[in-house]
Amino acid sequence: QVQLVETGGGLVQPGGSLRLSCAPTTDNFRINYMGWYRQAPGKQRESVALITSGGIANYADSVKGRFTISRDNGKNTVYLQMNSLKPEDTAVYYCNVKVLGGSYYWGQGTQVTVSS
Repeated sequence: QVQLVETGGGLVQPGGSLRLSCAPTTDNFRINYMGWYRQAPGKQRESVALITSGGIANYADSVKGRFTISRDNGKNTVYLQMNSLKPEDTAVYYCNVKVLGGSYYWGQGTQVTVSS
């Protein structure tokens, strides 16, 4: 079982920035796929950004040019740098990882609120 801890959420004004991090509580495995998802109230969970073990990233159209996903393979950690935040970015953000040869796991979620 893999437990993931997300940090970095909070309240920010429109146009501001936040950096989310997600790391497992143990490190005795390898991760190949890592991603960030979000779920706003009353909406379905949606993919925000994905990154492969080789560092290839994909983004939702709504965040392209504003968000950057990155990873530290040595620490099994994935980051999401969010710039130029908009009120519509308000949601609970979840990380999701695929263990090499294993299953997918979700973090507990971290709230991001963009409001003046």
